[in-house]
Amino acid sequence: MTTLPARRLERSGLETASMTDVSPFKPSLVKAVFRDATPMHVSRSAAWAAASVTRTVLTEIIDCARRAAAAEARKKLIPRDLLSAIDRNVELEVGTRWYDHSPTFRGLTGVLYDAEGVIVSSRKRSRSRKPSAVVGAHRFEAGVKKLLRSQRATAVPAMVRDLDGIASVFLTDLARDAAMVVRERGAKRFGTVTPVMSGQPAPPPFLNDSHRDLSTGSGDGRTIGRDDILAATTIQLFGGNLRQRALTEARKATPNASVG
Repeated sequence: MTTLPARRLERSGLETASMTDVSPFKPSLVKAVFRDATPMHVSRSAAWAAASVTRTVLTEIIDCARRAAAAEARKKLIPRDLLSAIDRNVELEVGTRWYDHSPTFRGLTGVLYDAEGVIVSSRKRSRSRKPSAVVGAHRFEAGVKKLLRSQRATAVPAMVRDLDGIASVFLTDLARDAAMVVRERGAKRFGTVTPVMSGQPAPPPFLNDSHRDLSTGSGDGRTIGRDDILAATTIQLFGGNLRQRALTEARKATPNASVG
């Protein structure tokens, strides 16, 4: 039997042990989404980290939806379970630009009127021909179904569609924030401007898991690295258990990466 070189074995072992578990959202899909959002290059470790963060978020949504369904003695997830999950945990309110495009959220996003006071239907709210997360949401269907199977969950097509859309919008927003972090290397101005009433003391500084502390590398200004994804994650997710879990899982998925 042919013996593989030690370097190849070492690399293969790393991918098997730490990177395959970031499925079902493959790096190729992540990079395709990033290309729609920014012209910047995306490093391999950044793609793995973004995939891991997206998986963590979707896993938490599915888990909370399963509990809502179980409370009604159901096994198959329906859109109402998604609303219940978000109601129970505000951290799950992600990918909000999808809400205007989904019947599930139509009653929660408010009514939009035109200049003549006529209600604008959700179908007419966006006419942009530019690539968007909503247009590309179908790319996530296979990954969402795989994630549902891994969680021993089933869902009606409408629920799968909503999970597709949320994943697509969330990852697109993550890409845009990561690109911003690269441009604003260190992103020092974010999280530092807080309104203070006259005569009131200034609030305490943010915790040390802020994106200012996560992205301090000396990149080339054109490449999104892993730490930029971690910084973008702190922007997209509220400070809580979900954010910390997403950061921890992303670091585990890319153990040997520092900047990219």
